[in-house]
Amino acid sequence: YRMGDFYEMFFEDAIEASTAIDIALTKRGKHLGKDIPMCGVPVHSADSYLARLIRKGYRIAVCEQTEDPREARKRGSKAVVRREVVRVVTPGTITEEQLLEARENNYLGALAEHGGNLGLAWVDVSTGEFFCQTVENEELGSVINSVSPSEVLLADNLIKKHKLFEIFPELNERVTRQPASFFEIEAAQRRLEETFEVKALDAYGNFSRVEISASGALVYYLELTQKGHLPQLQQLKRVTGSETMIIDAATRRSLELVKNQSGSREGSLLSVIDSTITGSGGRLLCSRLSSPLTDVHQVRARHMAVEWFVINNAIREKLRE
Repeated sequence: YRMGDFYEMFFEDAIEASTAIDIALTKRGKHLGKDIPMCGVPVHSADSYLARLIRKGYRIAVCEQTEDPREARKRGSKAVVRREVVRVVTPGTITEEQLLEARENNYLGALAEHGGNLGLAWVDVSTGEFFCQTVENEELGSVINSVSPSEVLLADNLIKKHKLFEIFPELNERVTRQPASFFEIEAAQRRLEETFEVKALDAYGNFSRVEISASGALVYYLELTQKGHLPQLQQLKRVTGSETMIIDAATRRSLELVKNQSGSREGSLLSVIDSTITGSGGRLLCSRLSSPLTDVHQVRARHMAVEWFVINNAIREKLRE
């Protein structure tokens, strides 16, 4: 809760946060005859504490003052200044640059099921990149490893009946459970059409019902957490399994493409070859290494682009400058 120059937490939140981010626990006033635990951080340095809480798996509701304290005092000396939740911060909805890795996408994912088919959608809120894919059961672990979302939306009924956590054990700590109604297909399609301001999604591609379900759930979740301030999303792109190589989790770890076996970037193939200048370039290189192309024509097109820049050395250097 914003209180002047500080964000304050109270009761159980204060007790837990004081331990999690190592700040002093104090008290303020009484409730039912007992002291009210309280802790706070300065507004100007709140982002660093927010990052630490997010990394520990917490979700944070940010409540700002929506009323001038002078107006509140007109209602009485003890009147409470009106506040509202303006945003809910979760691992997959971070937008602050200082909280993000500049050279890694931070994807929010959603996994849906319909008619025995699985659909995965993922979006990077900071860049607006938005993708969806129909996934075979046996490929799910490999696809999720490739995307590596920091948060995944799952319907309660899907969690209960699917062996997701056996396929991808790391998923458990990244899951945000949602009611099955979140993924209702007709409502999901309407959300997508309203978001992209179209009467039908046909212009964007031939999406399956399960892809629409997962993509619509993502948009709904963003509307809820961003309190109506939906980030600018790029055109929804459909990914087909045949476009890129399926690499299982064990092989991916052994190859150390973008991370070493302990989970850090140091010593990986990416760390050795990454000479990109910008964060967006670094993210693109990471994405391409994670999902190698299988289409020989696309591979050759990339080779030709590389060859052109090798030959035209002066232009390459100017662009890098």
